[in-house]
Amino acid sequence: MLRPAAGGQSSVEAAGDTIGDVVKSLIAAHPGLETNLVDENGDVRRFVNVYVNDEDIRFLDKLDTKVADGDEVAILPAVAGG
Repeated sequence: MLRPAAGGQSSVEAAGDTIGDVVKSLIAAHPGLETNLVDENGDVRRFVNVYVNDEDIRFLDKLDTKVADGDEVAILPAVAGG
């Protein structure tokens, strides 16, 4: 669901010192991601999972989670169904 808004790419580069900065960088480069990633308050949507080097940011510092060059950030929308 995110890939079309990112120009069909499964992986993109983004800059920032925190996850919040990375999300802003992604949205600046791919504006179509905004409605899928963040809510009206600028928080990561509840159904979007964000990981830094396989660590869930909900158990770290959320949007204030620090990132460094070379860190891998994975953004995965939750999948539900029955």
